[in-house]
Amino acid sequence: MVFLNLNVKVSDEALKQIAIFGNGDARSSLNTLEIAVLNGKKSGKDVVIDDEVLKQLINVKSLLYDKHGEEHYNLISALHKSMRNSDVDAAVYWVNRMIEGGEDPLYMSRRLIRFASEDVGLADTNSLNIAINTFQACKYIGLPECGVRLTECVIYLACTPKSNSVYVAQEKAKKLIKKTGNLPVPLQIRNAPTKLMKDLHYGEDYQYAQDSPDKLTN
Repeated sequence: MVFLNLNVKVSDEALKQIAIFGNGDARSSLNTLEIAVLNGKKSGKDVVIDDEVLKQLINVKSLLYDKHGEEHYNLISALHKSMRNSDVDAAVYWVNRMIEGGEDPLYMSRRLIRFASEDVGLADTNSLNIAINTFQACKYIGLPECGVRLTECVIYLACTPKSNSVYVAQEKAKKLIKKTGNLPVPLQIRNAPTKLMKDLHYGEDYQYAQDSPDKLTN
């Protein structure tokens, strides 16, 4: 909207506050200025943007957060690394930066599920249950109500012991599979539901581990 016929009066300090509120986004600052003009005190062709009007418009801080750009990945990386390093305060800060920036709560909770499996793993298997419960809570109630649940889950994951042994084991298995291809299953541990399969020695000499005192067989 263009205000060619208006004489807009706005102080340098007010313009500075509008720029700060835009947080680096010129479009946001221009939109704020436009709304301020529309809500300013009018007297003929004069419009005054005073501190009272401006305060009402910028009482909530605008956050620089592009959900599809670099900042999106920077923030989720910061959250992961903070939890991995058991830095609770930092983890709480970063997850709430994402919440206040309007990030999809289901995306955040899916990343927490991944963290529970990759970075916590067998050190605390209950962490996966907590992360999945958080996903369900976010799905059922959404923001802003599920924000506290996301924060609770982040605190738990940051505080709990960590182990990436499952992730490391999976990566080693994938690497071996790519190297060796489709290796045949040994006859001893193949299933033998038919007489022909038994005649071909499927399952022959298989030892049932549960019958062993140590639950281990050769």
